[in-house]
Amino acid sequence: MGVTGKLEIEVDIKSSGDSFHELIGTNPHHLSNITPDKIHACDLHEGDFGQPGSIVQFDYTCDGKKCVAKEIIEEINEEKKLVRYKMIEGSTLLEDFKSMIVTMQVIPKGEIDAIMWTFEFEKLADIGPYPIALMDLAICVTRDIEAHHLT
Repeated sequence: MGVTGKLEIEVDIKSSGDSFHELIGTNPHHLSNITPDKIHACDLHEGDFGQPGSIVQFDYTCDGKKCVAKEIIEEINEEKKLVRYKMIEGSTLLEDFKSMIVTMQVIPKGEIDAIMWTFEFEKLADIGPYPIALMDLAICVTRDIEAHHLT
C-alpha cells in the first residue's frame, strides 16, 4: 500500500460561488472558453454533463505539460454546492498516483464566498511528487473564472 493523503486549499473570490458550482458541475465544457491556456477541452464520453456517473475527459496543461484525464463525476450536491470528480484513466498524474479524487465546494463566508479545492490521493510509491502542481492549476483556474465573471 502506498501513501495516502488529502490536500486542501481555500481561495476567496469576489464573484458568485453559485456560478462556480454551476460551471464546474454542469458546464465544465465551457472551461476551455474561460481559461484556454490551462483547460483546452472537456469532452463528454458517457452520460450527460451535470449527471453523476457521467464520464468526461479534460485536456489541460499542468506544470508546463500537456495532460489528459478521463474522470467520472462522482457527486454533484446542490445543497452543499459541491462537485466531486474521480480520475479513472489518462494523465501523467496516474503515473505517480494510484487514485486521485478532486472536489470543488463553495464555502459561504458572509459577504464573500470561497472555493475549497480538495485533492484526495493514494501514491504508488512512498517517495515522489505530491499533487502541488495540480493545486496551483486549481488556483489559477479559479482566478480565471473569477475574472471572467467579474467582467
